[in-house]
Amino acid sequence: MREYFKIGKLVATYGFKGDMVLKHDLGKKTLFKNLKSFFIEEKKDVFIPVFIQAIKVKSAAENYLKLEGIDSKEKAHGFLQKELWLLHDDFKKLAAVQAPISLIGYTIVSNNTILGEITEVIEQPHQLLCKIIINSKEALIPVHQDFIEKIDKKNRQIFLDLPDGLLDIYA
Repeated sequence: MREYFKIGKLVATYGFKGDMVLKHDLGKKTLFKNLKSFFIEEKKDVFIPVFIQAIKVKSAAENYLKLEGIDSKEKAHGFLQKELWLLHDDFKKLAAVQAPISLIGYTIVSNNTILGEITEVIEQPHQLLCKIIINSKEALIPVHQDFIEKIDKKNRQIFLDLPDGLLDIYA
């Protein structure tokens, strides 16, 4: 089974010929060299490719994107707020090592207990929230600098000292 990683979403149109603005969380200016397509999740776990006609850097977190078959502002509007996904290998090549999004796939450990694997990273102004699954429930774990004991990059683990009672709602 292919593994997909969400990298951002289409946030605006640009011009009148179907160009859009991609806001990404890769943590660096990215040209997306040699990348032929992104994926859009049509429905739960069903991804369809959208092919890149042209792409250029707008800023460190945004690119101008032209997709094949999208040749008007009206057609582009149908894609706004859609999340874009990459295959695992492309994601690993493009994500900055220090970018919060690169924590996807790490395991959270707290009080010598493995809580779960990070499936999504949500950036908030003062902290990161990492989505994991605990007891078949989606859990958002705050990863704040005050909670981090250690990050083991080799074994892809984050050791946290979480406040008492934080996980009680997932028990």
